[in-house]
Amino acid sequence: MSVFIIRGANLINRGQSKVADVLIKNQRIEKINDVVNYQGAYVEVNADGLWMLPGIIDDQVHFREPGLTHKASIETESKAAVAGGVTTFMEMPNTKPSALTQALLQDKYNIAAKTSYANYSFFMGASNDNYDEVMRTDPKTVCGVKIFMGSSTGNMLVDDRSVLERLFANVNMLIATHCEDEATINQQFIKFKEKYGSNLKASMHPLIRNEEGCFLSSSMAIELAQRYDTRLHILHISTRDELVLFNNDVPLKNKRITSEVCVHHLYFDADDYDTLGNLIKCNPAIKSKEHKAALFPALLDDRLDIIATDHAPHTWEEKSQSYEFAPSGLPLVQHSLDIMMDFHNKGMISKERVVEKMCHAPAICFDILDRGYLDEGKFADIVLYNPNASYKVTKQNIHYKCGWSPLDGKTFKGKVVNTFVNGAEVFSDKGVFNKGLGQRLEFLR
Repeated sequence: MSVFIIRGANLINRGQSKVADVLIKNQRIEKINDVVNYQGAYVEVNADGLWMLPGIIDDQVHFREPGLTHKASIETESKAAVAGGVTTFMEMPNTKPSALTQALLQDKYNIAAKTSYANYSFFMGASNDNYDEVMRTDPKTVCGVKIFMGSSTGNMLVDDRSVLERLFANVNMLIATHCEDEATINQQFIKFKEKYGSNLKASMHPLIRNEEGCFLSSSMAIELAQRYDTRLHILHISTRDELVLFNNDVPLKNKRITSEVCVHHLYFDADDYDTLGNLIKCNPAIKSKEHKAALFPALLDDRLDIIATDHAPHTWEEKSQSYEFAPSGLPLVQHSLDIMMDFHNKGMISKERVVEKMCHAPAICFDILDRGYLDEGKFADIVLYNPNASYKVTKQNIHYKCGWSPLDGKTFKGKVVNTFVNGAEVFSDKGVFNKGLGQRLEFLR
């Protein structure tokens, strides 16, 4: 492992920005100072004019391995992640087979240890009939237990109330939920199918998977969590209605119920179905402008705690099917920082708050050991970002295995120049990639 001195970057950390040098040694940040001197061999990186961010922590991705590798793999999608400044990911259990046993969960860790460009953790999946396996999950080495309280890609719906009660009462670690009420969705789908038949369109998706379904399911999850004092994290909040369920009157580190918002629910709205159609079909659905407009203030006032992607790639051919048969999900992990910095450039959020919501808050929310900050002693997961460069998303620079993005053709101001994972350079905009340097996350629980 090389020793690096990064000189003259503008460090964005803990709500402040300052120009400093950073010494990286033995996988960690060893020294931060106005000027750092080191006796010995090192690689010097001139970061004059660049911003230095902690590596982004994305708590919700679908990398499709094992079993669905025609869409993506841990290798391909973690490569895309580091190109976008994401140094740590937490991946969902609805692969094929689903991660519903400890052995199947370990299989994913074994794959990542050999192929991942980024640090990793994998959620243990819950079903209606694997309670004993769930209870064997180690909270110190696994990010959480995932419960699908609404069906999505894969067959992992937990709809047995007694099972939910038992899980919420007894799981001694973070439970992350996908919240959509199945009965509401089914009722809406039948109504639209009867009216439109084979002429269903993507623009109907937010009406089928509507705000009522989200609110009912999120309310149930919170009611259960409050009853049993469960550590609950509700994923991808997409509606104005759900915001009343969350509070901002205690620090994040003290919250027992936390929330996540995804970049696509902040960036797109229902009007975009006219041009993007199934490419932005996802669960929960991207909804109307009124819902999108309500999410950003809730992010800034801390009712919504962290930002993620729910990166969920499908092939172009799969997405090109009719609405009813096109799968839900869109690829985003390479471009989440681009989207949030676009909001920053529009004056909607400071760069310090972007770092807080994408780096610090996920580390706090999941009790991650020694990551998420530019602090001496922390792992050197670092992103160098040029705020003045111009970057256009094209098929030639998209690293997702599926080869497409709903942002294709969009030009962003600013781009990732270098990404370091555990003190090693894993990406540069000169085309350098190095894999296999990611590590399994550990948790302070």
